[in-house]
Amino acid sequence: MKQTEALEILKMGHNVFITGAAGSGKTHLLNEYIKHLREHGATIGVTASTGIAATHMGGQTIHAWSGLGIRDVLTPYDLEAMEEKSYLWKRFEEARVLIIDEVSMLHHFRLDLVEEIARFFKRNDKPFGGMQVILCGDFFQLPPVSRSGEEKARFAYHSKAWKNLDLKICYLEEQHRQNDVAYLEVLNAIRDNAVSPALIERLNTRKEVSVATAERTKLYTHNADVDAENMRELEKLPGEMFEYQMTSKGKENIVTTIKKGCLAPENLFLKKGARVMMVKNNFEEKYANGTLGTVLECDEYGITIETLNGRTIVAKPATWKIEEDGKVKAEITQYPLRLAWAITVHKSQGMSLDSAEVDLAHAFEKGMGYVALSRVRTLEGLSLKGLNATALAVDEEVSTIDREFRARSDKHAQELRKGAPSDIARLQEEFIERIAPSRLKKEKKLDTIEETKQLIIEGKTPREIAIDRNIKEATVIDHLEKLTEREHDLDLSPIEKTFSKARLQKITKALMKSGMEGGVYRLTPAKIILGPDFSFEEIRLARLLLKN
Repeated sequence: MKQTEALEILKMGHNVFITGAAGSGKTHLLNEYIKHLREHGATIGVTASTGIAATHMGGQTIHAWSGLGIRDVLTPYDLEAMEEKSYLWKRFEEARVLIIDEVSMLHHFRLDLVEEIARFFKRNDKPFGGMQVILCGDFFQLPPVSRSGEEKARFAYHSKAWKNLDLKICYLEEQHRQNDVAYLEVLNAIRDNAVSPALIERLNTRKEVSVATAERTKLYTHNADVDAENMRELEKLPGEMFEYQMTSKGKENIVTTIKKGCLAPENLFLKKGARVMMVKNNFEEKYANGTLGTVLECDEYGITIETLNGRTIVAKPATWKIEEDGKVKAEITQYPLRLAWAITVHKSQGMSLDSAEVDLAHAFEKGMGYVALSRVRTLEGLSLKGLNATALAVDEEVSTIDREFRARSDKHAQELRKGAPSDIARLQEEFIERIAPSRLKKEKKLDTIEETKQLIIEGKTPREIAIDRNIKEATVIDHLEKLTEREHDLDLSPIEKTFSKARLQKITKALMKSGMEGGVYRLTPAKIILGPDFSFEEIRLARLLLKN
């Protein structure tokens, strides 16, 4: 199927699985669809199973977006705790389309957990609460990695959620990354489990060949090799080396769990000029998990980084934590970055590299060689340090289901080609009207904010406004936040009537203690300080009064 045909199917509102060989343009297609949706005002959850893949679309990990975090089970208690997070309510309330890229690396049971969360917040028993769901990935690439004591990971197509989505399959056949015919023949042979001695010899011609460019990346199969290579490169740099130690507090076993899920090292060593990768999303600072850069300055006071696109970031320590009942059970703090001259094959998934040094001598997972080799655009850009038999192997189960995907994609492409253009256009128009506000709806939305303004001026409290207008109190607070952004002299005295003096003072102190982020007082830290007896809604209202 061509990209243009897949885009037509997406626009019709079907749940879709986009697949195809590495470099077939899967992420490009997603970005085209995201652009289309945003042009029409639709709200989208843009996610991926890994941080690096998410950066290619300006999104975040599905674990962060959904609120799932590092959980591998969901209890009713977990859902109740998540329900108190106002940003999750708003996110799910507004989202009409959910995109998950690199789905091959998402555990089957975690896809089911995300689906459960979506139904819970949407209050809708349809799959994923009725959102259009776009899954994207290539199961010839690396499978999910299971943590110790966790349920055995299987590919996402084994999940109940996958089966319930009734997915259209869009198998992309064009090649956009590699136009080196000789190299493409090798990669396709790996996918078809048909690597001949002649093709292995073709790869062997790249053994120990130098591709010494400034942007060369080294790919290894094991973290120990990555760490050793990065330290070797760091020691080559002149200047003083600085060490930044991770701090932690809370129950030791929970701290250990957080550390296992955190990509920042316990002891971070840096020098000026070091190549680094950010390992956490921070959209206010405009970087994401996977952002690459170089250290401009580092000392005992802090770290300054220049990204590959020339932007300067003043790195600040980040916190990873586990909360329960509004209380922090354990947390760790470290600068959210690591050295990046070398990375693991797992972390490279989704990247496109002009040149790379690849060591597959110790490959231990089927698909590992395909992922590493297919990152590189040309045979000339590859330096091969080692290769074993496992590196060129593919999963037989994946080979079988891949044939099924191809057949279903051909069927869906034929159905599209037989459809009348006018019918396709009508279905696309009906879908976009259903999920995205038209100009008339946007004007109405502006009117509804003005209506809230009029009622607050008349002296009505947010709860009274919500009852009068038959809308949620959280929506009224949304309106008031927007109004105070543009009207600094708005009279908010009706809000004060909703608080006792002592309660308002307690919330105000918690907000001030929590500090500001992006010019506004931070909600979640204030909620943690105040505990379960205080709702996010009343903290937001107190924040409005404090701001005024």
